[in-house]
Amino acid sequence: MALDQSALLELLEILKASEASERIRQAAETIYQALIEAELTAVIGAAPNERTPTRVAQRNGHRSRTLTTTAGDLELQIPKLRTGSFFPSLLERRRRVDQALFAVVMEAYLHGVSTRKVDDLVKALGADTGISKSEVSRICADLDTEVAAFRDRSLAGQRFPYLFLDATYCKARVNRRVVSQAVIVATGVTADGRREVIGFSVGDSEDGAFWTAFLRSLKARGLAGVQLVISDAHAGLVASIGAVLLGAAWQRCRVHFLRNVLAGVPKGSAEMVAAAIRTIFAQPTPDMVRDQLAVIAGMLGRQFPKVEAMLHEAADDILAFAAFPPAHWKKIWSTNPLERLNKEIKRRTDVVGVFPNPEALLRLAGAVLVEAHDEWQVANRRYLSESSMALLTPPDTDQQEVAHTELMTA
Repeated sequence: MALDQSALLELLEILKASEASERIRQAAETIYQALIEAELTAVIGAAPNERTPTRVAQRNGHRSRTLTTTAGDLELQIPKLRTGSFFPSLLERRRRVDQALFAVVMEAYLHGVSTRKVDDLVKALGADTGISKSEVSRICADLDTEVAAFRDRSLAGQRFPYLFLDATYCKARVNRRVVSQAVIVATGVTADGRREVIGFSVGDSEDGAFWTAFLRSLKARGLAGVQLVISDAHAGLVASIGAVLLGAAWQRCRVHFLRNVLAGVPKGSAEMVAAAIRTIFAQPTPDMVRDQLAVIAGMLGRQFPKVEAMLHEAADDILAFAAFPPAHWKKIWSTNPLERLNKEIKRRTDVVGVFPNPEALLRLAGAVLVEAHDEWQVANRRYLSESSMALLTPPDTDQQEVAHTELMTA
């Protein structure tokens, strides 16, 4: 619709017969539609029903698109082309996470969640009108395909010296019961210092069998070159790391370890104990780090013998980072980077609350992780500098695994 004299007069008559709020909505809708048509004309080189030597495509009808604004819902018509595609720059395609949230919300409705709760969720997403069931089906199919392709992509052809593993928990319905589901995530640092989301899964628990199957799936996709695995001290996870990631060292997250220590310390002494333990990680060389642990363990042991025992018992695990370049220490001695990613997953899943099934949870968590991965790939800064990553000596993992296999079959 071009805003010529006749079009403006026609719009004026419509607005005169409308309420003030409806006038604003109508005007906004008309302006948006005119701008969309003008942009398409510039893109294809011809106005409607115009023949020009510079035309590069032909119009082929329209498709409806509802745009939710503060002025109300605008019913727009997006032009279609006979060949190629066009989407107005004035509008924004729904991000993957927004698509996933809509899909999960409507799927919850289909699984019997009350209409009131679904309406609340849709309003929380900023769209009073929601979306149709057919659009939900299309979004679900597109998202499931995209998330599955990302989740199953090949990891061959590059090495991941550092691997971070962690889990967060969300609620989902399984066999008509609301249960806690573990969303486990693996991120890695490539040989050139960039971060990647390399795997994720949803399961009934965070036990050893679940972690073992997950790590084996990463290996089957080509995960290689892992020198250090950073995680908490979950027994099943630690056993799985030792069984699947042969030749890799294990760094026990210092943050999780400190929480475990402070759980057995009187509240009034917790700050002092935490400050003392942190001095271990403030030392500049590996030898000084180990010496400081011995000093702190002896000092705290006078008042808290249990803390001294915990420090000596976990020394090799919490100081594994010291065998790597000092420039990397702050980035590899805890799972904090992955914790931040887990918080983003929780922030988005909290909008839903209880998922209708584990597949819906995997869809939304996967969409969050795909977007985080994409943002990392286009970031200006690497997680670790390429020059510092060059200081790592690639382990002869393949030979170690062959030797292990021969030993097991002997």
